[in-house]
Amino acid sequence: MKTEVVNARIEPALKASAEKIFRSLGMKTTDAISIFLSQVVLNKGLPFDVRIPNKATLKAIKEVKTGKGKRYKTSKQMVDDLLS
Repeated sequence: MKTEVVNARIEPALKASAEKIFRSLGMKTTDAISIFLSQVVLNKGLPFDVRIPNKATLKAIKEVKTGKGKRYKTSKQMVDDLLS
C-alpha cells in the first residue's frame, strides 16, 4: 500500500522535460521516482556514478556547447575516427 508522500522543489523546465520523456515511456513521474528509489535500495547507493568532471571532460563539454566539437554523419564514422 502506497501511503508516503515525497515533496521536492525543482525547476519547472526540468520537470516538464522529464515528464515528456516519462509519457513517451508510458509512465508517470511517480513511477519513475519509485523505480529510482528501488534502484538506490538494490545498489545500496546511487544507481550511477556521480563524479566531478576532470579538465579534459570540462574542455570537451565547453567545445560542444560552443559548437566546436567534432560532428559525424554516422556512428561508424565516429568509431572509425576514434580507432584511427
